[in-house]
Amino acid sequence: MHGRRQLDPDRLGDHLDRLYRAAWGLCGSPDRAEDLVQETFARVLARPRFLRSEDDLGYLLRVLRNTFVSELRSASRRPRTELQAEEVDLVERRAALQPEAAAETRLVYSAIASLSGEFREVLVAVDVAGLSYKETARALELPEGTVMSRLFRARQQVIRALQHEQAAPQVSQSRS
Repeated sequence: MHGRRQLDPDRLGDHLDRLYRAAWGLCGSPDRAEDLVQETFARVLARPRFLRSEDDLGYLLRVLRNTFVSELRSASRRPRTELQAEEVDLVERRAALQPEAAAETRLVYSAIASLSGEFREVLVAVDVAGLSYKETARALELPEGTVMSRLFRARQQVIRALQHEQAAPQVSQSRS
């Protein structure tokens, strides 16, 4: 076990906010993000974890991403059910405090969630979770140059999606 250390379960809460934002970026829903972080913590706490580096957050982001991918695979094998309108909770807890900011945040996270996996993972790691390029490369097991390239393209796609979203209401208003 030379060069390895055990992940301290008592320190997992230190990373909760960043993991939540990363999860929201991956799945596009605040409620699903909470479930994803909870499942990630359950997996990590199920048995002792030994790390080769001091990078707890990078490790946790890998587990989060792997949990997300596993859940997507499981969901694709299950039959889909339609939700009734009354079953959907349309009110976000913090939205009442700052509705414009909440709407903007939802648009950004929705744009991030619509990216393909390879772009979404890099953008979430760097821009949402705050990892450096080097930490992201290590966490996603990619060359640093690939991280920078994918990040640039992911940001461009998010900008285009947000511009498209901003232009859409103006078009519908001008028709009114």
